[in-house]
Amino acid sequence: MVLVSGFGIFRFVNRRHPRVLARIRPTQLGLWSFAVAIAHGAGLMLVPIYLGLCRAADVDTGHERAGTIIKADLSMAVLVSVVHSVAMISAGGLLVWLVYRHVGIKFVSRSWFNLDATWAFSLVFVGALSLAISLASRH
Repeated sequence: MVLVSGFGIFRFVNRRHPRVLARIRPTQLGLWSFAVAIAHGAGLMLVPIYLGLCRAADVDTGHERAGTIIKADLSMAVLVSVVHSVAMISAGGLLVWLVYRHVGIKFVSRSWFNLDATWAFSLVFVGALSLAISLASRH
């Protein structure tokens, strides 16, 4: 909690973007994008738990159902995962192609804005919120 907020404050103070990141190959950028997307999605899965929307009994029945489906037909579970991945990649690719083809790269370069300050603020906010929830749950 303190580490997250501290890093957010550091990003507010030190706004210089690392130059090392500007000289990476497209394959490394693709791998980095994949890793970050996975990491952000995994964090969002915890939101219902922290909001108290899931109870232990609900989680157990959900795991039992998922386990039953996977044990019954592993190939169907894999097929569902592959179809979902292909659909998401196709939708993203279509969106990128539409922007490139109809809006143009000039629009993207003119409308781009730096999200470093927003990211730093979110780190400070999440760290402070986590600390407040942790302290409140002790009483």
